[in-house]
Amino acid sequence: MRYGTLARGHTAASTRMRLALVMAVMALMVSTIGLPGLSSRAGASTKSITIAAVAPFTGADAALGPKYEAACYAAAQAINAAGGVLGNQVNCKTVDTRGDPADAVPAVRQMYATTSNLALVIGCTSDEASTVVPVFNAHKTVAFCMTGESEFDHIHFPFFFRLVPPDAADSVAMVQIAKNKGYKNIALAFGNDAGSQTFVAPAEAAIKRAHMNVVSNQTLDMTATTFETEAQAIVSAHPDVILMEALGAAGVALLSEIYQLNGNKMIPVIGTSGMIDPTFFTGVTTGPIGVSNFISNFDADNQTVAVGGPAYPLYKKLVLAQSGKVKGVGNFQGLLTANGTVHLYDGINLAALAMVMSHSTVGAKYKADILKIAEGVPGAVRVSSYAQGVRALKAGKKIVYQGVGGHYQFDAYQTAFGPFEDDQYKADGTTVAVGKSLGFCNLILCKAKL
Repeated sequence: MRYGTLARGHTAASTRMRLALVMAVMALMVSTIGLPGLSSRAGASTKSITIAAVAPFTGADAALGPKYEAACYAAAQAINAAGGVLGNQVNCKTVDTRGDPADAVPAVRQMYATTSNLALVIGCTSDEASTVVPVFNAHKTVAFCMTGESEFDHIHFPFFFRLVPPDAADSVAMVQIAKNKGYKNIALAFGNDAGSQTFVAPAEAAIKRAHMNVVSNQTLDMTATTFETEAQAIVSAHPDVILMEALGAAGVALLSEIYQLNGNKMIPVIGTSGMIDPTFFTGVTTGPIGVSNFISNFDADNQTVAVGGPAYPLYKKLVLAQSGKVKGVGNFQGLLTANGTVHLYDGINLAALAMVMSHSTVGAKYKADILKIAEGVPGAVRVSSYAQGVRALKAGKKIVYQGVGGHYQFDAYQTAFGPFEDDQYKADGTTVAVGKSLGFCNLILCKAKL
């Protein structure tokens, strides 16, 4: 009797085990391929790579991060729609450096500790590049940075790419705009952050070469909420124009106070390319200065954006599609010619195409192909999107990428130089190039220019 009871118990247990095994197999099938009438979880097992936007998202330069984040989402949307990179979907991740070198390093270390399949870094501004680029290089992570620091003019980091000229070139372009407009007496107003201060010495040198005068030089505390002392010093100096970089609320406050102290009259301003920023535009134009006053008296140097080029229509569509997804952007129209968004969008496309060309998402294997695709080789066909490039590569063709920022030619330190233009805001927050091109400027030409 006891034996028979044990036998029946054994049979029941085996049945339960077989049933559990069947259910486990069915669950696995549902989770991987999906079944009719049941929600598929195919996305959970899809392969992916990560692009990290390493930049200030808080702090004085918090306006920079969202520009780069928008570029990542825009490029990733097009890449994923074209099948991803070697079967991998692209994910975007933000890493907040707070615009502080001391905060940036632990943030980057945390990024490496918590991020799987990191394929590319974008962003890294002059605020933190000097401390984080060596970390990227040690990890052999390709990084497209938006830094103008002079140390990258002569130190070679193999995994570092710079899609914008150094601040020395940017400063010369600003002074060129002032010269074209006939200004003689110049006031300087730059934030005390590292990313803004790198403009000051090159601007002073260019002003001297152009036989102009610096009548006031103000360093702005980017944590301050009022700049009455600095504004009064500028107004009292009676400059023809103010050359400045003060992002976000600081720039808005300074110009508003200058306007009021100057009898509700705006002194003309020439900003850096970083001041082509929707947050800055919205802040100034909704204040006492207003739209008409501002757009009539503000210019900014910028690298040429190929608005009429083949890459621009798709780029515009993709960037505007991110509206509401990225916090901290007041007017997405303003991103369409913002250099950070333009050039990092192009950089992501260059890197993704290099991954396809090299059959690898590992930086050490694909980085050499970035230069080949950017600069072209004999017989290369021109492409202006990731999808076009993939089709050409699959057809066995060589490619050269023409992006929203045009063609990218890199020097020995992997810095891209290109022509500058004088941009002015329109009432909707977008910008338009005015006058003739400011010309091409590499480091040697910049030092001899004017």
